[in-house]
Amino acid sequence: MLKVVEVSTSKTGKHDHAKCHFVAIDIFTSKKLEDIVPSSHNCDVCSDYQLIDISEDGYVSLLTDNGSTKDDLKLPTDDTLLQQIKSGFEDGKDPVVSVMSAMGEEQINALKDIGPK
Repeated sequence: MLKVVEVSTSKTGKHDHAKCHFVAIDIFTSKKLEDIVPSSHNCDVCSDYQLIDISEDGYVSLLTDNGSTKDDLKLPTDDTLLQQIKSGFEDGKDPVVSVMSAMGEEQINALKDIGPK
């Protein structure tokens, strides 16, 4: 979870867009993170993936839009969300999770759909 502590905007260059500079602090680790985004562009911060496996060490395997797998995320630490995801998966359903992405960090933040059995 990040807290944005500073936002600044640069002036538009001769052939360039203005840019927004975000500075945020991870509220759990106090790590400072920075990102620069063109002011005229949208920022995608959430993506939805189908959960296909949960490893014993808490990492998940997610199915991406192009058919490959994403295996670098851990289960969420929120107990309610964690139990919803695990119980849906253990019941043989196909859960779809939302992954929030900001400042180079990613985390599962919601259970989008439990899916059919």
